Amino acid sequence: MKTTFKFTLAAVMTAVACWATAQTVTSMRGADVSDQDAAPVEKTYQGSKPGAQQLVPRTFQNQPPVIPHKVDGFSDITSEENACLDCHIHDKFRGQKIPRAGKSHFVANADPKAEPQLDMRRWQCNSCHAPQVDAKPLVANNFKGYLPPAKK
Repeated sequence: MKTTFKFTLAAVMTAVACWATAQTVTSMRGADVSDQDAAPVEKTYQGSKPGAQQLVPRTFQNQPPVIPHKVDGFSDITSEENACLDCHIHDKFRGQKIPRAGKSHFVANADPKAEPQLDMRRWQCNSCHAPQVDAKPLVANNFKGYLPPAKK
């Protein structure tokens, strides 16, 4: 009886092992797991120039906003030179109303009448802010982003 059970168990385990190796495993994106990784397709930025693109709503509270314009051709951001702050240090630029860098990016000046100064821990804008691209999600989902309360 024991010998029959052992042979039966061995046959079942062999069948399961053969069946498992015959199955192809695919990733959530549909590619075979053993396929060579392919470089992602380069996406183009949506906004052609600053101010020409609609702002993208944030998907969660306190999310850094995405950059709604191209940044190609902008100078590298350094602690001494920052093309982003040329525009976003003020509420208006060339007569147009634009988003100003958040209050969290500034520190109070010793002189209460003086303008706040940039917090030097926050000078590298592209650490948190990324240009927006028209990219479809890699994996389907039903995530609903943060909708801020309506302004009164």
